[in-house]
Amino acid sequence: MARRKLSREGTLVLDSEGLSKMLDDDEQVVALVAEARSRGMEVVISSLTIIEAVHARTNRSRLDWVPSGLRVVPVGDEEARAASKLLMDAGLHGHKYAVDAVVAEAALRQHRPVVVLTSDIDDMVKLCGDRLRLVSV
Repeated sequence: MARRKLSREGTLVLDSEGLSKMLDDDEQVVALVAEARSRGMEVVISSLTIIEAVHARTNRSRLDWVPSGLRVVPVGDEEARAASKLLMDAGLHGHKYAVDAVVAEAALRQHRPVVVLTSDIDDMVKLCGDRLRLVSV
C-alpha cells in the first residue's frame, strides 16, 4: 500500500493524527514512515503537532522518543504570519484551523515532493490546494 502513495526522496509531513498514531505504534502509520525513510524522504512534524497530539493517555516515554527521530519544525513569527496568510486566503478562522494552518505552512516549505499524512484532508485542501499530496490516515 505505501509504495503507491510515496515518492522517492522529498518529505513526509505528519499532522497530529499521524503523530498520535506513531505514538500508539499504529501498524499502518509506522509502515508508511518506514517506507518514506527507505525511499530517502525526510519525516517532519511541526512543533505545534506535538502539543496537539497529546492527551491524558499519552505514553510520556514515547512522546519523548518518537519526535526525536523526526525533524521538528519550529514555529516563529515568520511561520505564524505565513500560516495566518493561508488562513485568510482560504477564508478560515484561526480559532478552529490554527494548527492545520501551521502544519500546512510547514509542509509548503519542505523539499518537494511533499506528502502530508493527515486526518484533515478537506482542511488541508482548503489551505494548500493541490500544492501537496495528501494521504488520509
